[in-house]
Amino acid sequence: MEQFDVVIIGSGLAGLTLSLHLAEHKKIGLITKKSLLDGASNWAQGGIAAVLGDDDSIQSHIQDTLIAGAGLCGEAATRFVVEHGKSTIEWLIQQGVQFSHDEQHAEELHLTREGGHSHRRIVHAADTTGAAVQKALSRQVKDHPNITLLEEHIAIDLITGKKIGLSEPAMVNRCFGLYALDNHSGKVKTIAAQHVVLATGGAGKVYLYTTNPDVAAGDGIAMGWRAGCRVANMEFIQFHPTCLYHPHAKSFLITEAVRGEGGLLKLPDGTRFMPDHDPRAELAPRDVVARAIDFEMKKRGLDCVYLDIAHKSENFLKEHFPNIHARCLELGIDIARDPIPVVPAAHYTCGGIMTDLRARTDIHNLYAVGETAHTGLHGANRLASNSLLECVVFAQAAARDILEQKDSPLPPLPEWDESRVTDADEEIIISHNWDELRRFMWDYVGIVRTSKRLQRALKRIKLLQEEIDEYYSNFRVSNDLIELRNLVQTAELIVHSAMLRHESRGLHFSRDYPEQLPAAENTVLVPD
Repeated sequence: MEQFDVVIIGSGLAGLTLSLHLAEHKKIGLITKKSLLDGASNWAQGGIAAVLGDDDSIQSHIQDTLIAGAGLCGEAATRFVVEHGKSTIEWLIQQGVQFSHDEQHAEELHLTREGGHSHRRIVHAADTTGAAVQKALSRQVKDHPNITLLEEHIAIDLITGKKIGLSEPAMVNRCFGLYALDNHSGKVKTIAAQHVVLATGGAGKVYLYTTNPDVAAGDGIAMGWRAGCRVANMEFIQFHPTCLYHPHAKSFLITEAVRGEGGLLKLPDGTRFMPDHDPRAELAPRDVVARAIDFEMKKRGLDCVYLDIAHKSENFLKEHFPNIHARCLELGIDIARDPIPVVPAAHYTCGGIMTDLRARTDIHNLYAVGETAHTGLHGANRLASNSLLECVVFAQAAARDILEQKDSPLPPLPEWDESRVTDADEEIIISHNWDELRRFMWDYVGIVRTSKRLQRALKRIKLLQEEIDEYYSNFRVSNDLIELRNLVQTAELIVHSAMLRHESRGLHFSRDYPEQLPAAENTVLVPD
């Protein structure tokens, strides 16, 4: 058995920030499914929203967030995050993050604007902000003597007092560690900890088309649910309006900042369509733009629409969007001359494990941060570039809370029991089930939903769960089986949440309930 003061599951921005805030005082185990930089944070292009301009204000950023969230943002959480915007940017700069600076005023950070924002307030590192942040923080994490990095490890399940049969009231609802599969050795480890943090990101891979990396399988949400945590607002899956449409461009995002800098959405004949859908046109929030594109594609039988920023100079595009410019050029698209073919794709999970303002879950000593958590910030639709900000703010909050806690003795934890299982004989079943799940979730639980589609999806989920439970009970666990189990569990939470919302609000649009109800209520699911 391995033991740490704190185990953090996930190495995105939330996990790295938390590790660095705790490492001077605690022994940290940092678990990541692949390598340190394989999470969604590293893929983030746009930037981090923070009030820095003289013409901007905290209240304006809060108001923009509340409007995008369609009445469901928690005002306390929103104010808490927004008020920490400036200090977050300052802390990241202290860690060595190289943000882009203004051309005319070299001492000032360059601020761009994205959909839903009333001001320029997006701090960025060209169009690879996530990579710049992750690389700066990961260098410190790798070198820190108090941080043990467990790469190629996938968490299986949390170990709670209830799970191991403890009866004392103070122990039943407490987390003591987890089981994790070491993909190097194929062995399952028992890992004990005073505190466990879920920082595993979102669940984009539950959908056929996504901007997320392959690791985004809803692991933390599924594990937290199985352990007894409430989840909220899982129906609100944000579909990014502009994912590059090309057979050789897997999950490549075209950042919202392209529209913020003047990019126009057009039909194949060059006609703009966004002004017909919303007065804010290309700068409307993501849910509005994604639905508009979906509508135009279905109405006209299109495979994609086009994002045109060719009216900007080549030098401007190379400076502001070097990564997008280079990647598109590799695929034969010169964005200085050609419009970019784009389609919507699953991008961000706005719901998740319910937490308070200290990132605490319903289970003692268990925390959730980043996309895994439902803090109340995003409501029914996340405002662009609030997510990386949330990662840092709530990771710092969790660190403060953990450092205030007193350690207590850990009970002996049982080893993983493999005495009644054998090696799998038909791995192909897992890949077939994975494909089936992602296809019917895209078809039935996508941008536009109906009650009948949701019922069909739930029927198929139940059948898949039976197969997976049987497989899980009889065969040794593998990385693919663990991910599939978590994806199907997360899919069920999304569908159940969607079935409970009898209205259209934010990212959830139902043809059967097209109106918005007068009162905004969170969808909260409670485990049995």
